[in-house]
Amino acid sequence: MFSKKKDMAKPKEPDHTSVNLIGTGTTIKGEVSSSGDIRVDGTLSGEVKSKGKIVVGTTGVVEGDIICQNADLSGKIRAKVEVSELLTLKASARLFGEIITNKLAIEPGARFTGSCSMEKEQAPSREEPKAAAKPGETVKTEQK
Repeated sequence: MFSKKKDMAKPKEPDHTSVNLIGTGTTIKGEVSSSGDIRVDGTLSGEVKSKGKIVVGTTGVVEGDIICQNADLSGKIRAKVEVSELLTLKASARLFGEIITNKLAIEPGARFTGSCSMEKEQAPSREEPKAAAKPGETVKTEQK
């Protein structure tokens, strides 16, 4: 009557379970890439990529590019920041650069200087454009 599936009640764990820390006093020059989360409390010059979340702490400094799914920024950032979901600028954040994100949250006190793009690319419409009517004129459309 009841099947004995052991994995039935277990929730699926995310692919990015590791947390990587660049601690205070640490300086890295180059590219950092991870499928897990990354926290920067030190200095990173270069590109940082994550399939998860990137956190830049209050003592963190990033100069280069940040590419990730979600980000919480509190430190000093001079970078192009590409976040596919939510970018949060905490009150102590100082961001100079370009933001490309889907959602943006900025706490009071955060400073941002640069450009921001929040547009999603839309698939082209399959409908033909409709003719515009001139004042006093009716436009007929055909139904297929």
